[in-house]
Amino acid sequence: MLFRRLLPATAVAAALSLIAACGGASDDTLAGKAEDGKLTIGIRFDQPGLGQRRLDGKYVGFDVDVAKYVAAQFGVRESGITWREARSADREKLIASGDVDFVVATYSITDKRKEQVSFAGPYFETGQGLLVRYTDDEVKGPETLNGKRLCSVSGSTSAQKVKDQFARDVRLVEYGQYSDCVVALLAGNVDAVTTDEVILAGYVAENPELLKLVGAPFTTERYGIGLAKDDAKGRAEVSAAIEKMVSSGEWRSALERNIGQADVRLPEPPKVTEK
Repeated sequence: MLFRRLLPATAVAAALSLIAACGGASDDTLAGKAEDGKLTIGIRFDQPGLGQRRLDGKYVGFDVDVAKYVAAQFGVRESGITWREARSADREKLIASGDVDFVVATYSITDKRKEQVSFAGPYFETGQGLLVRYTDDEVKGPETLNGKRLCSVSGSTSAQKVKDQFARDVRLVEYGQYSDCVVALLAGNVDAVTTDEVILAGYVAENPELLKLVGAPFTTERYGIGLAKDDAKGRAEVSAAIEKMVSSGEWRSALERNIGQADVRLPEPPKVTEK
C-alpha cells in the first residue's frame, strides 16, 4: 500500500497490526485487491511502443512500464501481474465486471466514459492523426478523406470524429484491432487509418518504408488509468503513483525507451488532474 512507504518502521508495525485486526483493506479498493501481491491489469496487445505482446510472450511498451510502476507502488511485483487484453470496445466492461483491476491501454479520458469508470492521471497527452501508405500523395489530412475508406477499431470514436468534423463522405471501416487496420491499409483495402498519433507512430517505426504519418494532430487526447468508478481512494493513490513516476525521472526514461525511435515528438508529462 502507498501509505506504508511514508511511515517510520514503528508506525508501519502498528499500521500492520491494525490492518490485521480489521481484516485488511476493503476488497473493493485497489489496495485491497493488491494485498495478496497480485493484480490483473488490462493493456493493449497490438500497439508497438505502447502495449504489445511479443512473439516470445513478453509484454512491452510505455503503457506496460506505467502499469508495472503503478503496481509496484501497491507492493505488486511484475511476477504478480496477470496481463489481460483490453480492446477499445471492452475496457469499460472489463473494469465494471472486475475482470481487471485497472486498465492502462491508451485510454482517453472523456466525460462519457467517466459515467462508467473512474480515471487517474492523465499520464500522457497526444493528438489524433492519420496513417497512410508511403506512396500515397492524395491524403494529406482529415479534410482530404472524402470518398476514401478510413479504418479505425470498434469502440473507438476516432473515425466518427473525422466524419463529423472534416469529411462527411468518408467511408468508415472498423476492425477489432489497430494491427488489423494496418494490414488492411498495406493490402489496399482501406486508404487511411486514424487513431492517436503516438499509436500510429509505432507502426511507422516498424515499417518506415511502407507507412507514413500525414498532416498535423487535430485533437487533444489525455490518457488515463481506468479503474472502478466508486474507488475514489484507488484513484487518488494511482494518481500519486503517476506523479511519483514523473518526478523520479522514470516516466521520461520509459517514454524514451519505448517511443524514442518513433516518428513523433516526445511530449512533456501532463499535469495530473484526476485525483
